Amino acid sequence: MSLAMTLMMLISGWLAVAAAMLWGVLRITRRHHHHPVQSAPVANTDKPAIHPATAH
Repeated sequence: MSLAMTLMMLISGWLAVAAAMLWGVLRITRRHHHHPVQSAPVANTDKPAIHPATAH
């Protein structure tokens, strides 16, 4: 085998391993990602809205 072919196979093998690892990490993060649950806002008319003192 020539030197160019050896280097090309080495680089392509490294890229294949890197792509497989990236795919695995993305798969794990997608599987463990929890979407926030959005509930309907509760209308409370008894109390006025509370605003912090720094909200100007």
